[in-house]
Amino acid sequence: MTKTALITGITGQDGAYLAKLLLDKGYKVYGLLARRSSDSLWRLRELGIVERLQFIEGDLADATSAIRAVCQSRPDEIYNLGAQSFVGTSWNQPVVTGMVDGLGVTHMLEAIRQFSPESRFYQASTSEMFGLIQAEHQDESTPFYPRSPYGVAKLYGHWITVNYRESFGLHASSGILFNHESPLRGIEFVTRKVTDAAARIKLGKQKELRLGNIDAKRDWGFAGDYVEAMWLMLQQEQADDYVIATGITTSVRDMCRIAFSHLDLNYEDYLVIDPQLFRPAEVDVLLGNPAKALRKLDWKPKTGLEQLIRQMVDADLRRVGKE
Repeated sequence: MTKTALITGITGQDGAYLAKLLLDKGYKVYGLLARRSSDSLWRLRELGIVERLQFIEGDLADATSAIRAVCQSRPDEIYNLGAQSFVGTSWNQPVVTGMVDGLGVTHMLEAIRQFSPESRFYQASTSEMFGLIQAEHQDESTPFYPRSPYGVAKLYGHWITVNYRESFGLHASSGILFNHESPLRGIEFVTRKVTDAAARIKLGKQKELRLGNIDAKRDWGFAGDYVEAMWLMLQQEQADDYVIATGITTSVRDMCRIAFSHLDLNYEDYLVIDPQLFRPAEVDVLLGNPAKALRKLDWKPKTGLEQLIRQMVDADLRRVGKE
């Protein structure tokens, strides 16, 4: 029988790649769609799947939206990817971030508990919950110490998922995903900001790249690889939490070098450090240990960072060239 999935945040990077993965597996896919003034469907169009999806209007901050989405779609699997997902914005919009990234998770879980308890639930947790790291390599047992309103809100979402799993027996899993990027990444994120700037500078449409803390280190992977881990979690007999990462950390500085050198440019000739782009509380290093995912899910990343950054630069070259 055909399985049905409901994806919140379907118009985002992860939602788009996950939707394509599930469609390719024969799923019927619904997406919770918050109406925005900007074009939110561009990623789905770029992947060529927008016409194959069913949309339900709603917002995670609204409990009735969650109930309506669950009742209308009757999903076998629910992937809660919807969030205010930009760390920087969470400092300016902490209440909105808390409502969507924290209470929004509870809205989905309550809808499942009351109306569809057999549905399997995936919560998009984040490495930002580790924040001020308590161990060199972060795994499922590493204590959390979030350093932004985003990290704090996501931590609530993570623990309420654990609570509903243990209290009500829901098949509810969390993926603690480290940074994952792609050509579909939003322009506000540092990786895409860098690759877009490299393309614009190469084509003579921009003269500089302004960044904050370029010595921050992150564990970067490819979003297309990471959505496979999401799906695998919901195929397991028992729900659980998993760190999804590459196990390799790279600085923003080195990421700039990779992007610019792909276009035969020296990033140092164009980089401007802007003090206004530093965050009130910095997360200096994140480095995941995905051993549990390898052992229990048989999952490991397929795409290296240099390959990923080159793909993003090439995609931005095409986009900028068409402007």
